[in-house]
Formats: sequence, C-alpha cells, structure tokens
Amino acid sequence: MPDWGCGRRQVVRGLAFCAVAGWRFASASAQPAASRTPPVRRVPTVVIDPGHGGVDPGAISPNGVYEKNVVLATASELARELAARRSYRVVLTRSTDEFLPLRERVARARTWRANLFLSIHADALPDTEMRGLSVFTLSVQASDREAAALAISENRADLVGGVNLSRQPRDVGNILLDLTRRQTDNLSILLAHRVVVELGREVVLLERPQRSADFAVLTAPDIPSALVELGCLSNPAEERLLQQRSHQQKLARGLARAVEAFFAAHGAG
Repeated sequence: MPDWGCGRRQVVRGLAFCAVAGWRFASASAQPAASRTPPVRRVPTVVIDPGHGGVDPGAISPNGVYEKNVVLATASELARELAARRSYRVVLTRSTDEFLPLRERVARARTWRANLFLSIHADALPDTEMRGLSVFTLSVQASDREAAALAISENRADLVGGVNLSRQPRDVGNILLDLTRRQTDNLSILLAHRVVVELGREVVLLERPQRSADFAVLTAPDIPSALVELGCLSNPAEERLLQQRSHQQKLARGLARAVEAFFAAHGAG
C-alpha cells in the first residue's frame, strides 16, 4: 500500500517551502525595477541580558559577592564596547538592579527584534578549585551533569520573584517553526564557538567550555542565543578578578570580538 502519511508530509513540506519562497519573492518584487530605491541599511540588534537582579542575587561567593552585580557591570562594559563600534543597536534587558522573570527577558528580546541574544552570568561550583569561563546553548538534553544542574538552578530564578505562524495552516506552521528552530540552534552553536575562541585568548576557560542545557532564557526560536558564564565566584582567584573593572573590560572586549566575528560570518539574518 502507498505510504500516505509520508506522502502527505512531503506535500506539507513543499507547501511550507513555497510559502517561504513566495513571501521572499513577493517582497523582492513589490516595487517596479525603475522606481526601486536603495534599501535602508538595518544594523543588527544585539540584546545583552545581565542575569538575575533585584530580589534574586544569583550565585553568592564565600565572601558575599553577588552574581547579579558582577554580571551587570560586565554587561554594561560590553554594551559600551559594542556601541562604540557604531555597527549595532545595543539593548540591555536590565540596566539597574531589578528582577526580571526569565520569559520576560526573552519577550523583550523578541519585541526589540533582536538578531542576537547574550545572557551574562557567573557561576558557583561545589569544587572551589574549578575556575574558568564557559558558554551554553539550548538543548533539552544537557551535555553533562553539571550543565543540567546549572540549568535547573538558573531556571529556578522565576520562582524567586519574527516568524508569524498565525496565518499558516497548522501543519505548515509547525514545519516552519521546526525549520526556524533548527537554523537558530545551529547559529547559536556557532556563536558559542566564537565566544570560546575569542575569550580563550584572554582568560581561563572551564574544562569543556562549550556546553548545552535546557535554559529557559535561551528559548527564543528565531534569535541565536548563548548564555555566558564569566567564571566561578566560588574560586577565590576568580572571585577577585570578576570584581575588577579591568577584567570586566577584558571580558567585554573578547565578547565584542565574538559578536563581530559572528555577524561577519553569518550576517544579521
């Protein structure tokens, strides 16, 4: 007997492809060639997300240093570094000590039509000898036990305090969303790799620095996203470094280079 289910899926995928191709063709041919004006250059929007804030301090070092303060200072340095390049629109999800639910951070990034999303954090580990920067991308299946544990602790923060699918048939919409999600995941992995390459020249990296876990703050289906753990507040040497403005500026410069390299290779989407 014919495999009607398989055939139907192929037809639906064909319709989804046609929907995307048709939209792009219509956009490209909307104006007559003679009257077409040069397109306005839209600079990429980079959303920087300092983790935690307000009633949620995040990780706390043995000496009482709050993650929320360290990451806000470093994220602000990164925003200044990127803004100075005059090639990006840069937005912070928070610029003060305020609490933001995780989903609100994602919602703001999508409202601002972000082309890239970087969530900035600092870690605290049971082993005080461990130190180094690491970068995470989204995965339902965590890359390792430590990544899974970290995702659980970060996602618990909420307890403390564009693809338009609406006009598409459900089957077509699901396929479009799946295709978008896969492309975004691949770009997020490339973004994380650039962060590891650029920061690896400047600071100590955690063993296996590029990891994945189920972080709620990385769930935007259409925005390449990564979560950067700047270091371990539980390590005495790194605790001191993360409070120093010179070190924060070094981290910001490395992250800015990673953003620049990412857009140079992959554009603004």
